[in-house]
Amino acid sequence: MIKVREFRKNELSTIVSIINEVYKGSYEFIPYTKSSLIDQIERRGLKILVAEEQGEIKGLISYECGGWGEELDFLCVKECENKGTIENMLLQEAEKLVVGEKLFIVLDAEKIDYEKWIERGYRPEGGLYHMIAELSEIKPLPSVPKGFVLRSLRKGEEEEMIKTVNLAYGRERLTMDSIRKWKKEDPAFNEKWIHIAEYDRKIVSVVVSRRDVKYNNYFGARRGYLGPAATLPEFRGKGLASALTRRAMNFLFSKGLDSVGLYTEETNEASINLLRRLGFKIMHHWKFLVKYLR
Repeated sequence: MIKVREFRKNELSTIVSIINEVYKGSYEFIPYTKSSLIDQIERRGLKILVAEEQGEIKGLISYECGGWGEELDFLCVKECENKGTIENMLLQEAEKLVVGEKLFIVLDAEKIDYEKWIERGYRPEGGLYHMIAELSEIKPLPSVPKGFVLRSLRKGEEEEMIKTVNLAYGRERLTMDSIRKWKKEDPAFNEKWIHIAEYDRKIVSVVVSRRDVKYNNYFGARRGYLGPAATLPEFRGKGLASALTRRAMNFLFSKGLDSVGLYTEETNEASINLLRRLGFKIMHHWKFLVKYLR
């Protein structure tokens, strides 16, 4: 008999082992440790359910309500005869946690069994690209209209910069805790890594550059990361995003990094075209699958 229940803290080692086994070989997957999973649980408020059969944990699913909405993260089940049944049971129990009208999950576009997910009531609705560019030299910045100033953020401007990003996204995308987290992950990170466009003494566009710390540590790489990037609606179409992105790329190259990555939604054609002109290539594709429950 299979039973679905909340996980217990003394089962962390088993859960980490299952996650790492199921996702082994996935695109740029970095294995979890007990401490890194605890960090995810605490920082993102993950709720984890496990499927138990005859005292053995056969799989798990995690749910969170975050910036994207109500989302399923891990759906991991060991290889066994009743794997599909266990997956369905975990999904059904996780769906009971949803308080809004819909639930979504992000899955590898190259590995989705669409027919199976459609039978479960899920539908493709957008997706996400991982894009990478090589950094080999300092390149000229695209021009911007007269009156705009491109520079690094200064101390004391963090709150204004955060306000600009959140207004551009139309939701809370960034907080002071985000900046503190970046500084904790990389002691070299400071205001100079944040690139802004200023107009009439007002921050109107932002691109944050960072080291991709986890990727670099695990793969022995020298890759940077860009994001978040945002421009106030009334200042879009002026080349600010292109100029700030190139400025951030040059900055990362000056710090000894040889590539840079970012994520962008597949429906954002303007952003994808801009990034391609700057040398970015699509390296991987994930799909959003959504189920409307209300």
